[in-house]
Amino acid sequence: MAARLDIQELDHHFGGLHVTNRVSFTVMPRQIKGLIGPNGAGKTTLFNLIAGSIQPDSGRVCIDDGNVAGLRPYRIAERGLSRTYQQIHLFHGMTALENVMVGRHPRTRAGFFSAMLNLPWTWLEETEIRERSLALMELLEIRHLADVDANSLPFGQQRAVELVRALATEPRLLLLDEPASGLNMHETAALGETIRAIRDLGITILIVEHDMSLVMEICDEIVVLDRGSKIADGIPEAVQRNPDVIRIYLGDDDVDG
Repeated sequence: MAARLDIQELDHHFGGLHVTNRVSFTVMPRQIKGLIGPNGAGKTTLFNLIAGSIQPDSGRVCIDDGNVAGLRPYRIAERGLSRTYQQIHLFHGMTALENVMVGRHPRTRAGFFSAMLNLPWTWLEETEIRERSLALMELLEIRHLADVDANSLPFGQQRAVELVRALATEPRLLLLDEPASGLNMHETAALGETIRAIRDLGITILIVEHDMSLVMEICDEIVVLDRGSKIADGIPEAVQRNPDVIRIYLGDDDVDG
C-alpha cells in the first residue's frame, strides 16, 4: 500500500545557518510530488532529514501515522522508504543484477550465520531474490543488462540500475534525488514514463529535480523551497504563476503580487 508522507514543521541548522525553516507539506498516497528551488534552497538537506541521514532539530516526519524523525536510516527503510542519490552509488566489481539483489537485503530473513551454514531455506530465498530482481529489471526494460558489470554501463543505464535497486526494497515511498541529472533528452523522456509506471505500482514519490520540463510534466503537485523556507505548494500550473517562484527563478523584482 502506498504511503502518505507528512512533513511537519521540520527545522534544521548547520551552525548558525537555518537550512530548513519549519517546513511543512504532505505527499498523498500514489502521488508524484516535486521538490524544487534554487541551489542552496535546502532540498537535499530535506531529503536527508526525511531519510534519516541527518537528524532534525525539531519537527516531525510521518510515514502514514508514524513519526520516523530521529530514527536510523535502516529503521526508516523498514517502514517502507527507499531513495536514490544525486551521485550514482553502484557497487564496483558486481553485475547489474547483483547490484539490484543487494537492494533486497532489508526484505530477507537470512543472517550471517544461516548464510554461513548454507542452510537449504537460504538457497530458496536466494533464488527468490534473484527471480524478483530479474522481474524488476524486466519492468524497467534492462533485464538484458543483468550479467554486465554495472560500472561499465553508460550513465543512463547506471541510473536505471540504481532505480531498480531502490525498487527492490519494496518501498511504499520513494525519494528520487535529481534522477534526470546527466541524462539526454531521450533518456529524460523515458525516465518520465518510468516514474509514472512506478507510481502506478502503488508507490508514493517525492522527487527533487532541476529539469523543470520533467517536473511540470509528471508531478501532481510541487513544493518550492527558497533559503530553507517553503514559498509555494500546489499544482504545477499554480506554482508556475506564483510571483515568489517567478522572482527566485527569474530575479524579477517587478513581478506583481
